[in-house]
Amino acid sequence: MENFPFHDGSIYDMLDTRHTDTRPDVNHSLQMHSSLVRRLSQERELEGHQGCVNAISWNSKGSLLISGSDDTHINVWSYSSRKLLHSIETGHSANIFCTKFVPETSDELVVSGAGDAEVRLFNLSRFSGRGLDDNAITPSALYQCHTGRVKKLAVEVGNPHVVWSASEDGTLRQHDFRQGSSCPPAGSSHQECRNILLDLRCGAKRSLADPPKQTLSLKSCDISSTRPHLLLVGGSDAFARLYDRRMLPPLTSCQKRMSPPPCVNYFCPLHLSEHGRSSLHLTHVTFSPNGEEVLLSYSGEHVYLMDVNHAGGRAMRYTVGDASKIMSFTPTLNGLELQPPIHDFLQTNIRVRGEVATGLGKCRMLVEIARNSLEEGKHPYYGIEACNEVLEGHLSGIGPMLRHECLCIRAALLLKRKWKNDAQMAIRDCYNARRIDSSSFRAHLYMSEALEQLCKYKEALDFAIAAQCLDPSNSVMAEKVENIKKHIAAAETEKNNKANDGGSRSEPRTGRVLSLSDIIYRSEANSDASQDGPRSEREDSDYDEEVEVDFHTSVPGDEGRDVEANFLHGSLNVRIHRRGDSARETVDANGSSGSPSSSSQNDRIPYQPETVIDMKQRYVGHCNVGTDIKQASFLGQRGDYIASGSDDGRWFIWEKQTGRLIKMLLGDEAGNVISSMEECGLLLYFSILILSN
Repeated sequence: MENFPFHDGSIYDMLDTRHTDTRPDVNHSLQMHSSLVRRLSQERELEGHQGCVNAISWNSKGSLLISGSDDTHINVWSYSSRKLLHSIETGHSANIFCTKFVPETSDELVVSGAGDAEVRLFNLSRFSGRGLDDNAITPSALYQCHTGRVKKLAVEVGNPHVVWSASEDGTLRQHDFRQGSSCPPAGSSHQECRNILLDLRCGAKRSLADPPKQTLSLKSCDISSTRPHLLLVGGSDAFARLYDRRMLPPLTSCQKRMSPPPCVNYFCPLHLSEHGRSSLHLTHVTFSPNGEEVLLSYSGEHVYLMDVNHAGGRAMRYTVGDASKIMSFTPTLNGLELQPPIHDFLQTNIRVRGEVATGLGKCRMLVEIARNSLEEGKHPYYGIEACNEVLEGHLSGIGPMLRHECLCIRAALLLKRKWKNDAQMAIRDCYNARRIDSSSFRAHLYMSEALEQLCKYKEALDFAIAAQCLDPSNSVMAEKVENIKKHIAAAETEKNNKANDGGSRSEPRTGRVLSLSDIIYRSEANSDASQDGPRSEREDSDYDEEVEVDFHTSVPGDEGRDVEANFLHGSLNVRIHRRGDSARETVDANGSSGSPSSSSQNDRIPYQPETVIDMKQRYVGHCNVGTDIKQASFLGQRGDYIASGSDDGRWFIWEKQTGRLIKMLLGDEAGNVISSMEECGLLLYFSILILSN
């Protein structure tokens, strides 16, 4: 597949036309051409840390790089000399998870957040005249008000006075250097910090239909560089949240838990919004350089791109019930538009519209490549990428019939590949194909197969019968219908047997106390640890019970802090409920219910689920399971590419528009790649400066 074309064409064609091309962004297009990105290679490994590198960040000019590590040191590197300039002994007592240059300070102020729940500010000018080994300096500011690990810091372009910190204690705090250089430990009696900008200690949602009740352990946050009032956060559930800082209430203290404030937008892929899995959570969220898009990276999942849609743009919105709507058979479709309408692309891609004739021939060639991949039994990956190139890179240049053909082929290839959530993506394609041709046999057939893979047998039967009606002479469809009916009968029998067994054991179970091992093993049985086995395929089936076990470790907090105790407190949360229950009771080992003070009033008001913005692209191939700090980033001045670290020691680069994987770079054979450089030494790649500035 070496000759597989990219949508931006050949670098030689661009060089030939650069003198006649009048577009203002021609130099940018040359800089970020796919052929140049594919030539990225390792330039230097920077050695200086004694532990895993968890965070890296450039200064505004791209001349300095800062890194934070498990060794509790902050290292500052020079890009031009590739040398270590400073190594700060921070005084943190746990792993450093985040570090940043404070803007507009001549790169003299740096800030760090760590697992000891502290945020520390350092002035690099204090190193003047010192040797490299003399690395112990007193922090210029020390903030100890968090009660959980600090996972992410955010700064505002042009603002040298404020830094924001997101913590697993469920709060996002605003630290203003002008109002004080320190704050006491959380729970101190003589002072209470009023710096909580977002209180999400009662903000986590199990699914879209559920009201927020549990603590949202924040894992990531970001501030838009183009509209600094916009704040994006993500944490221990499936939903990223966009807030307007101008609309948030005044800063508060942690004395009383508050109901979560309303946000501007929720972001979550449609197929993840109703899973209800406690293990599903975000590890990183970030804005695009122009602030019009956001990128979400999930633990045990993929990376997703979404529109901010602040002014009612093309992004598809959904609410409760829409996920099941696209899986339900209706003869006529008037539902969701899961793909942007073609006229939007025609308005914003005038140059592409003028090259429709050339693009159409290329699209037909790509569709033929995908069709051959399906018919010849080759690995479906390249066929899927060929379809992505047509549907995402040339949508304005193809007609409805070619689009329908490409959607059906991609759905079939996705069902053949069977990667995580490929069946869900196939359902999207079949739904869009049926919007083009409601009597499409293949769209109904592949929809039935996708629902079968998800164990949605009743819905699969409806589409199989519809496909059979569209092609009555097809003997394969008759056999498929009978097989699905057998699955449904077997499921009903199993359900009845479980009900009978439960009834016969109901009396002795009333006095039984579950041991911790019982709970853990039952919890593991319902988990999605296996991504490819039958357990993951049954995530959406009709299980009656779920058991959750959460062990949360935090720095002593609101309940008071023993200044002489040098250990972390833990709490065990056990939740046993039936799937579909809207009210979930939480039993805390510490005896607290964790409800906000106004919960009694809120419980009387029916909960109205939010409207959520759906994905417009996903990026697959990497693995994000080993850590909960794995990042995904936009590359380039305009974010034309997406990059992410991976548990296999590599970092991946995709084309943003099509989702095509165009480069894998080896980071560290021994460990996880957190971002673009990796542990126990930084791997510096050629053109990193160009991609970051």
